[in-house]
Amino acid sequence: MAWGWGNEHRAQPLAVSIAQSTELGTLYTVDEIRAIADHAHAKRMRLHMDGARISNAAAALGVPLRAFTTDAGVDILTFGGTKNGILYGEAIVVLDPTAADGLLHLRKLNMQLASKMRFVSAQFIALLKNDLHLRSAGHANAMAARLRGALEESLAAGATTGISFSQPTQANAVLAVLANDAAVRIREQVRFYDSGRAVGEVRWMTAFDTTEADVDAFVEVVRKELAPAG
Repeated sequence: MAWGWGNEHRAQPLAVSIAQSTELGTLYTVDEIRAIADHAHAKRMRLHMDGARISNAAAALGVPLRAFTTDAGVDILTFGGTKNGILYGEAIVVLDPTAADGLLHLRKLNMQLASKMRFVSAQFIALLKNDLHLRSAGHANAMAARLRGALEESLAAGATTGISFSQPTQANAVLAVLANDAAVRIREQVRFYDSGRAVGEVRWMTAFDTTEADVDAFVEVVRKELAPAG
């Protein structure tokens, strides 16, 4: 909450953090990010972007990374790699050097200064070369679209019942709502997590290595368990 400055009983607001793409699989537009940055800066706060799935966002938006980071007013970015094919590592990218006071010391203090850091860095070199990160993320996005499209088609045809979608599928996540007992039956055959069990919401993620066959097999399991009675 952007209030409480000078109040000794409150932690002082210093930064706003957003995720791109979000945990809901949705995207901030360039204009939305710029508006958030402008508001944060007007309050003398910084804007941090959690980019664990930033390549999925870039692939979906069809704009350069710079368009919704540096040019939109983001101060510090976490550039993700582990959700897009690399074994280990996330990169902190300081877009405004004045926002990084003490970062080198914090990196050591928080045990993020890895031995043989060059091996972590080598993965990012490979990921960024020839836009591999975009191609891998674009594939993941396409698999999510395939999953949702197949289920929507099945719903329209009456071959599947008892499922709805709680969020638009804009990147590589499909958020669906179904009865918890149905989710349990499906989960016995394919693995996924609840997003909001109280309301029956589940989150189905696709990745750089998800194949069309994987998606089709998953859809078949869902269709079987959610086929209309009789």
